[in-house]
Amino acid sequence: MTHGAAGRSPVMADVARIAGVSHQTVSRVLNHHPNVRPATRDRVLAAIEELGYRRNLSARALVTRRTNTLGVVAFDTTLYGPASTLFGLEQAARDAGYFISIVSLKTINRKTVGEALDYLAAQAVDGLIAIAPQVEAAAAVSALQGNVPVVAVEGGEADGMPVVAVDQVRGAELATRHLLDLGHRTVWHVAGPADWLEAEGRQRGWRATLRAAGVEIPPVVAGDWSPRSGYEAGRRIAADARASRATAVFVSNDQMALGLLRALHEAGIRVPQDVSIVGFDDIPEAEFLTPPLTTVRQDFAEVGRKSIALVLDLIETGPRPVAERIVVPPVLVTRASSTAPATT
Repeated sequence: MTHGAAGRSPVMADVARIAGVSHQTVSRVLNHHPNVRPATRDRVLAAIEELGYRRNLSARALVTRRTNTLGVVAFDTTLYGPASTLFGLEQAARDAGYFISIVSLKTINRKTVGEALDYLAAQAVDGLIAIAPQVEAAAAVSALQGNVPVVAVEGGEADGMPVVAVDQVRGAELATRHLLDLGHRTVWHVAGPADWLEAEGRQRGWRATLRAAGVEIPPVVAGDWSPRSGYEAGRRIAADARASRATAVFVSNDQMALGLLRALHEAGIRVPQDVSIVGFDDIPEAEFLTPPLTTVRQDFAEVGRKSIALVLDLIETGPRPVAERIVVPPVLVTRASSTAPATT
């Protein structure tokens, strides 16, 4: 039932009248302001439901010059990491009372990134977030100039650009150190694509940990994030595993680790008795693989919260003299795919 004037949609003043509160209190409830008593909030929400009230975002934007909408540019959301990052951003934006508008790109270069950000800026978004896990994407984002605040997620060392990222180097150090501490002489590595910042960081952390331990650094086995490339890597590593040269492998993501497990199984090589494996990401299936996979967990929800908080802060306060870089720590999750090497 509509309690406004006949023939018109209910407005905020109608909600205030039904709830017995001020116009400002209704506004606080709609904007998720913490300083509202629960009982008052409940009355306002009940009045909103009774009236079928919907905010007039266009009129609100004219007054506040805000749309409560953030633009997000995403790349290759078929992969677990970017897809999980996007989901974390959506959840955090909703919790902050914001909508998001998403442009997903297949081709990444300065032209396509610039066009995507221009498109979102034309929608009068309050801020922009770019999921920029690849070298070219991060370079394209950092080269952009505009009046709308932009935050890069997984943007590496984006020059002059605020960045929120998981500490990929630290994650690789945790994985490699875990295998060395178990007693393995060295650790092999199946790397992600060379043009991905996360793959580069993980390879850098692996290499630095082996160098610091003073052990042999095996040749890198290249992959492309897919289970198929992990399977092919496993077939290459199997010969070294049979000769007991490869007893531990750090794989740059869990999808490739899945393929590696299959290849070693087909070669008659047991995990973890013959070869220990550590992955990266902690995909939902990781604990149900055979054996359950030791891996490095990324907190995508926290990445989303930090990214949204940073862009909202920039909207309120304006650009900083020095671009901020917020790092989210990874966590090693130990399961049954890693153990001490067999004694010979």
